[in-house]
Amino acid sequence: MARMFGTDGVRGLANGDLTPEFALSVAGSAAGVLAAHDRSHRPVAVVGRDPRRSGQMLEAAVVAGLSAAGADVVRVGVLPTPAVAYLTGVLSADLGVMISASHNPMPDNGIKLFGEGGHKLPDGIEDEIEASLRVSFSRPTGEQLGRVSEPSDVADRYVEHLLAATPASLTGVRVVVDCANGAASEVAPAAYRAAGADVVTINAEPDGVNINDACGSTDPEELCAAVVRHGAHLGIAHDGDADRCVAVDAAGTVVDGDQIMAVLAVAMAEHGELSSRTLVTTVMSNLGLHLAMREQDITLRTTAVGDRYVLEELRACGYSLGGEQSGHVVMPAYATTGDGLLTALRLMSRISETGMPLARLAGVMRRLPQVLLSVPVTDKSLVAQSTAVRSAVDTVSSELGEHGRVLLRPSGTEQLVRVMVEAVSEETAQAAADRLAGVVSTAS
Repeated sequence: MARMFGTDGVRGLANGDLTPEFALSVAGSAAGVLAAHDRSHRPVAVVGRDPRRSGQMLEAAVVAGLSAAGADVVRVGVLPTPAVAYLTGVLSADLGVMISASHNPMPDNGIKLFGEGGHKLPDGIEDEIEASLRVSFSRPTGEQLGRVSEPSDVADRYVEHLLAATPASLTGVRVVVDCANGAASEVAPAAYRAAGADVVTINAEPDGVNINDACGSTDPEELCAAVVRHGAHLGIAHDGDADRCVAVDAAGTVVDGDQIMAVLAVAMAEHGELSSRTLVTTVMSNLGLHLAMREQDITLRTTAVGDRYVLEELRACGYSLGGEQSGHVVMPAYATTGDGLLTALRLMSRISETGMPLARLAGVMRRLPQVLLSVPVTDKSLVAQSTAVRSAVDTVSSELGEHGRVLLRPSGTEQLVRVMVEAVSEETAQAAADRLAGVVSTAS
């Protein structure tokens, strides 16, 4: 049976798959499991959310579940996922809960859990929480019930943390920020202005419905035009919960997570901050990143897809930079999870300190043509077992040779299979991806 927790928490259609009753049970079970691991004190949980309409409903359920299980709750309201992770650590909380479906459409929502220190929970703890859903959690009464507080300074504390991690003043840097009508709509412009940047905002008026709607890191077309129109040095696009970002150079060309990591890796190596001169990324990263890092004498280590696996590698080996092509970038010296605001500040700092335009900095890497298709399927497991799919992958890989590659993987949150092909030309990659997508589609 598939695990309830995917690569980034639990997601589903709000009030359909993801009901208030379910959210209450998950929260109560999480509090109970963590309390069982350490009975020395009353558990404390930080709860935040993005601004999608279902967030308030699920927040109320999560807070009720936590307090009913005897946990004290610090409710921080609408803040980015990395802010919730940071506050979980700085407030010495036992649990962090972020209610968000990240880049998913508005009708979806999700629950992300962080443990002590703001780190993502290990698989084993998640499995314990899932197992405990089948039994009733302990319900204290009287003075043992949890209390709820709402401190007013949490956003300011997060911004101060970001500024402390920003190595150069951004005075003179003009940036257009696409907030995806999401969790960073207030805090991202505030942080960039506090660092000295001249900030133009778009899609920063969330109404509960417009989150990720034709905007943000998964749809940066509007940002590309806005950067050119405003004569900005660059653009930054966040997703709904702002744990990722992609950039746009002054000419309106998208700079993806691979290119951002290349820029930051070179900068950190130059300043002696790149531990073991190693960058950690996933198997989805472009071949061009591998080639660029080889030219810079920087080792590239790859993991399975999902920022949690990048994080595990970073922590296990003490590396200082990792991330994903999608724009999740992790710098463990400053954050326990991907932080799109921190990434943007470090990228803008590099522009400021070198005086180079983003296009030139990103030119350290030549991105090979890559086609990524999301193929809807009925059952992801059937695709993985299909001999026809394996045969097709072997055939296409052989045809591409050493100048291309193929990768198929199931989505961690949806009934989709991602088909990725890289090749020497866009036409070759597209043709190969279309062939494989057809086989995948019929295999389920």
